[in-house]
Amino acid sequence: MAGKKKERNKGDDANLEMTPMIDVVFQLLIFFIVTLKPQDLLSSLEALRPAPDSAPKPQVNEPTTIQINHQNGFFYGTGDNVKFGNEQKLRGYVHQVARINPDAMVLIKCTDRSKHGRLVRALDILASEGLHSVSVFSLDQDPDVP
Repeated sequence: MAGKKKERNKGDDANLEMTPMIDVVFQLLIFFIVTLKPQDLLSSLEALRPAPDSAPKPQVNEPTTIQINHQNGFFYGTGDNVKFGNEQKLRGYVHQVARINPDAMVLIKCTDRSKHGRLVRALDILASEGLHSVSVFSLDQDPDVP
C-alpha cells in the first residue's frame, strides 16, 4: 500500500469567473482615488508655472457711498467728503470713480421711505459705468448727516 500513488481528480477545466475580479479592481481603484491627496499629485508634476506677479496689488480704498433717502437727490462720496446732487451729478461722480478704479466698491444705503425707482436708477448708473462690486443696505431711519 505504501507504493500506491494517489490519483488526482482530473475533472473539468476550471472556469475563471471575471465578475469578482472586476469587482476587486474597481474597489482598488476607488480606494486609491479616495486616499490620494491632490498635493501629492501636484508636487510630483513637472510643470512650468508662471512667476508670481511682482507688481504691487492696489490698496483697497474706502468704499464709495451713495445714500438714497426721501429727499429729491443723492448723497454720494467717500468718508467725510460727501456731496449732495441730482442724478446727473451722481453720474459724473460715478464716471470719475470708475475711471480711477474700475474695481471700486460701492455701498448704497436706502431707508424705508426711499423710492424704489431711485435705487434702480442708481444701480443702472453704476452698471453703465462698469462698477459691479455693489452692496445695498437698508437703514432704519434717515440719518441727520449722511
